Amino acid sequence: MSDSQQEIWPKVTVAIVNWNGERFLDRCLSALLAQTVMPHEIILVDNASTDASIEIVRRFSSVRLLAQNENLGFAHGNNLAIKAADVESEWIALLNPDAFPKPRWLEKLLSAVRDYPEFDVFGSKLLAAADPDVLDGAGDAYHMSGLVWRMGHGVPVSSFPEQVREVFSPCAAAALYRRSALVKMGGFDENFFCYVEDVDLGFRLRLAGYRCIYVPDSVAYHIGSGTTGGKHNNFTVYHGHRNLVWTYVKNMPGILFWLLLPLHLALNLVTIIWFSMHGQGLVILRAKRDALRGISRIWGMRRNIQKHRTASIGEIWNVLDKRFLPRWLQIRRIIS
Repeated sequence: MSDSQQEIWPKVTVAIVNWNGERFLDRCLSALLAQTVMPHEIILVDNASTDASIEIVRRFSSVRLLAQNENLGFAHGNNLAIKAADVESEWIALLNPDAFPKPRWLEKLLSAVRDYPEFDVFGSKLLAAADPDVLDGAGDAYHMSGLVWRMGHGVPVSSFPEQVREVFSPCAAAALYRRSALVKMGGFDENFFCYVEDVDLGFRLRLAGYRCIYVPDSVAYHIGSGTTGGKHNNFTVYHGHRNLVWTYVKNMPGILFWLLLPLHLALNLVTIIWFSMHGQGLVILRAKRDALRGISRIWGMRRNIQKHRTASIGEIWNVLDKRFLPRWLQIRRIIS
């Protein structure tokens, strides 16, 4: 019997939200069922797929299928899975259907839970599925302007540090969350539908005193935007850039909100110019227009979030990326 089989591991529910991901599901679910530490349960929320997704899921008898009548989005779908998880599961692992975990993915996350008990959120190393020598992401960064990106995205694996380290938030394509923390924060913001919702959740968790660590030994191959048509189509541009504004307005605490607001406004101006120059002026303007239309509702949410904030301004300032010119070069990767 292996060491991983002998150890008593905490129970984990793995949640997958799928929409028309039939070309990925067999590989994703097969990889989950080949883990050295098996999940307590696997819940797949299908958002009214019109392809053969449901037929594929039904081939895996151990997967609990929650089929929806409409596309509820990534945020709402994950919230459904979190609420439906067995009460015995102390942890919730999120996995995208276009993410394919290596056999020790979950074991390494749970080993980190054991070794770093002061952390409540754990992010995996994502490798580009098309070229495993290239990183897809090593945790999410949040710039003081409100710009977000996956650290290491697109760089050779060999050139990126391998150490366990604290990060702002995980990419929810493959991540582990303490269930009680998710419940306390109310899960994902369903107004976001999809994109940047994991960074928003990560920010709210930070404000509440929870911390996130990157676990490089926990590895998954990731395609990225596999079911939404690519990282720079109109759908991803619209949701990503609308949600960037809402994430900043909701979460940037206290005096930092006002001090950094000029940078955030500059970020939005730069993105409008950049996407307009690349033929997507109408969609980026619609994203910013709708972001502004939602400000009243988002500001109301901000009041509640900041009222219950336990992290100090200094603690939040310390985890923001404060580099300026190098990070403005990341504009093209805002929603990658």
